[in-house]
Amino acid sequence: MEWFSFLQYSFIQRAFLAGSFIAVLCAVLGLFLVLRRMSFIGDGLSHVSFGAVAVGLLFGVYPIYAAVPIVILASFFIYKLSEKSKMYGDAAIGIVSAVGISTGVIISSVANGFNVDLFSYLFGSILSVSISDVWVSFILSSLVFFVLLFFYQDLFSVTFEEDYALVTGVKVKMINILILVVSAITVVLAVKVVGVMLVSALLILPAVSALQVAKGFKMAIVLSITFALISVFLGIIVSFFANLPTGAVIVFVSFLLFLLTLIWRRI
Repeated sequence: MEWFSFLQYSFIQRAFLAGSFIAVLCAVLGLFLVLRRMSFIGDGLSHVSFGAVAVGLLFGVYPIYAAVPIVILASFFIYKLSEKSKMYGDAAIGIVSAVGISTGVIISSVANGFNVDLFSYLFGSILSVSISDVWVSFILSSLVFFVLLFFYQDLFSVTFEEDYALVTGVKVKMINILILVVSAITVVLAVKVVGVMLVSALLILPAVSALQVAKGFKMAIVLSITFALISVFLGIIVSFFANLPTGAVIVFVSFLLFLLTLIWRRI
């Protein structure tokens, strides 16, 4: 029973709750991003969120409230940049990513007062989430998950055959913008769990692991969610007892699960 005594701590309970909401969201969205070869967008938008958090701290605004609209605008800018300037999507993401991280570094150097708070977002601080963080995670995760569920068929069509989806009447442009907006919100939420530097791993690893062993798309969704939840739960537990950075441990557990799926597939 002593092993489970850590569950009595309220900060552990909050970490499990917030981590669960965000893990499910990342697992589902990650599948669409991986299959559409848009995995890099998580990394790019996470760098933008670093600059957005710095802006929020500078003006005394709750970081998530400041980051969500700024990162959504950045996702629109990526879309327009790749559409209007005949630029490849990864190049547009790279430009916005570089500007975002540079903005955060410049602001942090100018305003020395919140350097500790800002840099906690680099590697995540899920064990320090407040009850308001849990509610924000729950509300935004529920909203995004509802959107994904409502547009599931269109997302499925565009993911696997965009030209066919366009012919059958799917509003491909709207779906592409929707994916970017949903990705922006998801990235901002995930930054609190694993940090700016590791967000893309939380989006990619559970999805890729599921695709190794799943025999259908719906099964892949279930497995991706399962792997993401296992990663978050074990990551929090191991980091608590071993006194290690939680975000990094979550990603490492997710990577071990990926290796196990590779072995299982070979067997």
